[in-house]
This record gives sequence, C-alpha cells and structure tokens, in this order.
Amino acid sequence: MEWSFIFFLNSVCLGVGLAMDAFSVSLANGLSEPFMQKRKMIGISGTFALFQALMPMLGWICVHTIVRYFEAFQLFIPWIALFLLLFIGGKMLIEGIKNNSSEDICTPVGVSALMLQGVATSIDALSVGFTISDYGWIMALVCAAIIAAVTFIICIGGLIIGNKFGTKLSGKATLVGGIVLILIGIEIFITGIV
Repeated sequence: MEWSFIFFLNSVCLGVGLAMDAFSVSLANGLSEPFMQKRKMIGISGTFALFQALMPMLGWICVHTIVRYFEAFQLFIPWIALFLLLFIGGKMLIEGIKNNSSEDICTPVGVSALMLQGVATSIDALSVGFTISDYGWIMALVCAAIIAAVTFIICIGGLIIGNKFGTKLSGKATLVGGIVLILIGIEIFITGIV
C-alpha cells in the first residue's frame, strides 16, 4: 500500500469501527461518575486511545513474526473480553445495589478498572494487524496513530454524553453503567464467536 487518501480514509474507518466498544465503555464510565473532571476525561480517553493503537501494532508484529501462535490465541479473544467486562460490570452492579440510596452516588473509575477496560475493549483490535500486514512499519505506525486519535475523540464524546445522563440518573447511574458493560461484553463475545 502507498500513501494516499484511501490509506488515511481506511485508517479513520478502522478507528471508528474499533472505537465503538471504547465509546460504549466511556459512556458507562460517564454514567457512573456524573461529575467527572475534564482532566480525568482526557486521561480515560487517552488510555483507550493508547490501547487501541497498541493492539493493532502488536497484531502487525505478530503477523510479521509469530503468526502461528497468534492464530491460536485469536480463539480466546472473545472469551477474554467477555470475562473482563462481566467482571467490571458485575462489580459495578454489586456496588450500585449495595449503595442504592436517594443520595447521588459517584463511583469513580479506578486505574486498575480502567486498564482492564482498555484491554477488554481493544483486544479485538489485535486482528487489525492482519488487515494492515502489507503496510511497512512506518505506515502501520501512522495507521495506529490515526486509530488512537479517532478513538480519543469518540471516547471524549462518550464521557460527555454519559456525564449529562449520569447527572439525571443520580443513584441509578452505577447500575446502568454495570449493565451497559455486561451487555458490551456479551456483544463482543457473540460477535467474536459468530
């Protein structure tokens, strides 16, 4: 592949497609923490963007080095995403049920939960390494950077939308966020298995 408008368009389209899971999780994070500061929004979006950039590059490296092992690992991707999102979503549901009161409940997203979310939402992006395997390493890196930029913008939007609805949902936000994460995990699993 050569540098062209099509290359950039394909990279943006890959970014949009890959960012949908991260958008949904950002929405859930915004719901569970309705008064999130802008600095934290940037950190969360940056984390998702970083993972969405790293995974295609890891996939690209696997294609160019250890493709046999990657093909075997690809079968486990839906299971890993399902487990991680069920774990995080279930934890949020339990916290929401335990702390259900008339007061506003704010369940901040911790670093460990954010790392798990980053892995869970981007693990399917490993397979993008196959689609960009004919790129040279510089083109693959540029593609990954475009995917990261698109993911960052989409996740900021998800957090802002989640914040708006989170303030209206008050104490139910943690429950809704947990349900959303569980549904995302099931969707990733079903899509990956089918």
